[in-house]
Amino acid sequence: MQRRQGRVNAGLLLLLYQISQVGLQNIPSVTLGVLVLNIFLFLNPVRPLPEVCISVNEGFYRKNWQRLLLSPVHHADDWHLYYNMISMLWKGIMLEKKLKSIWFAYIIAVFSVLTGVVYMVLEFMLVEILDDPSYGMNCAVGFSGVLFALKVLNNHYNPGRVSSVFGLQIPSKYACWVELVAIHLISPG
Repeated sequence: MQRRQGRVNAGLLLLLYQISQVGLQNIPSVTLGVLVLNIFLFLNPVRPLPEVCISVNEGFYRKNWQRLLLSPVHHADDWHLYYNMISMLWKGIMLEKKLKSIWFAYIIAVFSVLTGVVYMVLEFMLVEILDDPSYGMNCAVGFSGVLFALKVLNNHYNPGRVSSVFGLQIPSKYACWVELVAIHLISPG
């Protein structure tokens, strides 16, 4: 989980291009702030990824609770950042306009912490149920959990829509679950 140095970050360049295509003036303030924060921390990480990722071992047993705040805003590589921030861009534009900036900022903050807590609870359950301590060592970074929660919220506020997942037309209220399973199958790490 260590970022490679000294290479062109094609994902980052593509992300900046996509943001420029949308136009900074068309991106609501909290959404833009989240994008800027994640890009800034990608370029200037607080600590190396193994020191910010969240796990049962680090977060719960070692009581390193700051990881709940740091893990969502750090990304494994430029493509991880790209996919997460493109998703944030579109979800943020749709939801922030509907919910208004203050409420949207509150939701982002709460989801950022809660997704780490849920991750640790699920991993802890796997340790106990499967009697496999390795699940307690799995360490995660990134904004994907927050994005999943935002997608569920977006589906709540925009019911009856249909999404295309790998070319299949699926009601949006189920699409987030299908995407979650598909992502896990495609990229289990």
